[in-house]
Amino acid sequence: MISGLPGVGKTSIAEIIAARTGSVHLSIDAVEESILACGLPSGWQVGVAAYEAARAMAEQNLRLGHDVVVDAVNDSEPARQTWRSAASRTGAHLEFVHLVVSDGQEHERRLNGRDRGLVHVGEPTWADVQRRRTEYAAWSDEVLEFDTAGRTTDEVALLLITRFSKS
Repeated sequence: MISGLPGVGKTSIAEIIAARTGSVHLSIDAVEESILACGLPSGWQVGVAAYEAARAMAEQNLRLGHDVVVDAVNDSEPARQTWRSAASRTGAHLEFVHLVVSDGQEHERRLNGRDRGLVHVGEPTWADVQRRRTEYAAWSDEVLEFDTAGRTTDEVALLLITRFSKS
């Protein structure tokens, strides 16, 4: 479970990990984009629906014996409980990774320079990310916090693959 604020590299890193390990990659933003494309109004309910849809897909793939890499902001205790429940129901091992960018200027540059092609979800502003940072719930789980500042997505993905191959 790769977590963190928008613009820290979650999706890019999750995609690389999935491609290199044969894992299934599930992105909450992609699910939310699909829900909104159907004409449902934006709001917290769509976010909850996206988490639950991804959870169901994760459980299905875990039961089939696949490793699953999910990327999501995952900033609240209820969101994190979604993944604990999925792991419990399937007997899967759950690892939480929290990505950060310690250099604020680099984080803002990454955020402002990305275009993920999400028409309905859109891109948050730097002010949105700053607000979300203040609302981000503290972790009650063991979590691997990883600073992506000054590192490429390939470097971070390789470090995480190496870390998880030992666990």
